[in-house]
Formats: sequence, C-alpha cells, structure tokens
Amino acid sequence: MNNKENLSDETLLELLKNEDRLAFNILYNRYWKKLYNITNKRIKDREAAEEIVQDLFTSLWLNRKKIHIHTSFENYLYGSIRYLIIACYQKQASKLKFEEGFSKVNTITDNTTENAILTNDLIQSLNRKIYLLPDKCRSVFELSRKDHKTNKEIAVVMGISEKTVENHMTKALKILRLSFTSLTIAGITCLNQLHHWLHF
Repeated sequence: MNNKENLSDETLLELLKNEDRLAFNILYNRYWKKLYNITNKRIKDREAAEEIVQDLFTSLWLNRKKIHIHTSFENYLYGSIRYLIIACYQKQASKLKFEEGFSKVNTITDNTTENAILTNDLIQSLNRKIYLLPDKCRSVFELSRKDHKTNKEIAVVMGISEKTVENHMTKALKILRLSFTSLTIAGITCLNQLHHWLHF
C-alpha cells in the first residue's frame, strides 16, 4: 500500500495543489461513499446522487490550486455537498416548471392545425438560432436551459468563472430575444408559453 494512504486530509490537500493525482484519488476514495450515502438519502435518486458527488470532486480537482479551506476538509466536503443537494432541488423545480410550460404549448397545439404548425415553426426557429450562437455562448445556454445546470455548475463543467457564464447567458438571451421581435401577434401568443425560457 502506498504510504500516502495514511497521510492526513490536510497534507493530501497540499499535495493535491501541486498536481498530485494520487493524493486526489486517496481523498476521493476516502470520502466518496460517505458523500454518496448522504446525498442519496436526501434526494433518493441513485444516478443523481452519483452525479452530484462526481461534480463535487470534479470541482475540487479543477479548483485545486486556488481552493482555500478554513475548516476541516471533511467539513468542507459536507458543506459543499449540502449546497449541491439544494442546487439539485432547485434544478428539479426549474425542470418541472419548464415541462409544465411546454405542456401548455402542446395543449395549444391541440386546438388547431394552424397553431400546431406555428408552434412547431417557432420551436424549430429557436433551435436554429441556438445552433448559430457562438460556440461557448451556445454551450452555456444549453447547459442552463436544457441540462438545467446552475451558473456555478456550468462554470465548473466549462472551467470558466461564474461571471463569464453570466456574460455568455446575457449575450445568448439578447440574441434570441431580438430574433423574435418581428413575430406576428399569433406567434407571440404561442411564444409567451416559452417566455420564461428566454429569461434568467
């Protein structure tokens, strides 16, 4: 067994800051199951719990050089996982809200063939506009609106600051809103069902 296995969390954390992957693996193996059990107990979703814990350790690795812990490493992990669990609840609520909004659009399409065609055209047009966004801008938007990730989670995934995430979202939303300013009244009626999707 590698003698690093017996090192303290604090010592391993210092090694981690110096690109020591073994130190990271030891910390990962030391706490992964505990964090997973806590998370799964709260949200009762095994896949989501695994993803949350994985996101936490991904963030730890990506931010290894600038991380500053003013408590024990264990307390830091438990505090971070609580934050991610809360973010997961918020994301689920946002997803439910989006699905309800989309359901309303589908209800409208049941009324007439004309509305169905119009709504489908709007959605296709929106998808084309999203595809034409600058690469990073599009990635941020899709992670936010389609994967329902928070700005902090997007920053971790893309390795950028939360401020940069906000800037990309602002740019994407501005472009998409402008794209629909010339819609007909009937088009706006349908689009209003997706209105919250184009806002923070």
